[in-house]
Amino acid sequence: MIPIKNKKKSLEATVEEMRNFTFTYIEKYSPSKQQLKTYLLKKYLNTKIPNINKKNITDLIDVVLEDLEKTKFINDKFYSNSKAKNLIQRGSSINKIRNYLLSKGIKYKYIKETIDQIKENNEEQDFFSAIKICKKKRIGPSRDENNRSLFYKKDIAILARSGFDFETSKKVMDLKKDEYLKIINLL
Repeated sequence: MIPIKNKKKSLEATVEEMRNFTFTYIEKYSPSKQQLKTYLLKKYLNTKIPNINKKNITDLIDVVLEDLEKTKFINDKFYSNSKAKNLIQRGSSINKIRNYLLSKGIKYKYIKETIDQIKENNEEQDFFSAIKICKKKRIGPSRDENNRSLFYKKDIAILARSGFDFETSKKVMDLKKDEYLKIINLL
């Protein structure tokens, strides 16, 4: 006869398994605390663990996340700063950065610190980011002079969807071609 193994998991085994899943996920994605919590909730609420209630699973997830914060495996402040730098390099506006961080579950105090730090380093960050978008999408001042007036509204709309306010968009759209090329060479 083949012996039947007892498939009941103990609480310690569940916590250890949860930590292992967490470490694997952190290595692959470098998530925020909220993203990690969502991942673990989806993973464990669908599984059938006989001795543990679903309420207990959320408590276990909170314990694991607090332990990871104490050991500095996850840090929302660092996450906020690193993602903001990455988005600035891509040409994202401050509004887009703020909304992105809010969607990832970062606390507002970390978002405010990050945005204040960006503004402290460069007051005209949105202006330079809008220029990067113009270069990347070949709109506004990067267009041929004959076509700029034809596509003015379309280009303003592209910048607005990218999170730039009207004043910044208008300032970028009114740049002369030679001024634009000088700024591009500096970036």
